Amino acid sequence: MLHMLSHSWPSAITAATILVSGAVLLLAAGHDLLARTVPNWMSLTIALCGLAAAFAEDRLLISAAIGATLFVTMAICWRFGLIGGADVKLLGAIGLILPPGMIPLFMIAMSCTGSAHAIVYIAARYVVTPPRSPRPASLLARGLRAERWRISRRNQHPYACAIAAGFVFVVWQGVMP
Repeated sequence: MLHMLSHSWPSAITAATILVSGAVLLLAAGHDLLARTVPNWMSLTIALCGLAAAFAEDRLLISAAIGATLFVTMAICWRFGLIGGADVKLLGAIGLILPPGMIPLFMIAMSCTGSAHAIVYIAARYVVTPPRSPRPASLLARGLRAERWRISRRNQHPYACAIAAGFVFVVWQGVMP
């Protein structure tokens, strides 16, 4: 009986860290959507979860190499203004949490989602006008007003949304038969 329990610990740890990371990524997407920032604690939480899962599954070295490679590659993209700094940190952390075999599918899913999201934002620039009304009282109305302002001024779109969507897609594919 104890032997069977010891084999279930790695999968239980991985499942828990994936759930925590998914929840934190959804929070990061919401924060990026509202404020265009992602707090550092979110990337750090995902990275720590990733280290725990990688250690539990005996893939620490390969996951650390993948996470570092993603981080360095994305940092170069950040240096040229192609991606935000918070997105660099999130992607490095995701390199730790996801099993190595899921990274290519994640990158494809994230890229497709990010492209679709960018197309919506580009199209919205031709439809959305700058807000003219005074600042509304409700939080939702203020968030929508701020988004209208960002779109009309051609600001960047929140890529943490695409990162979270890619993560959720890959995890869903890994769980569902």
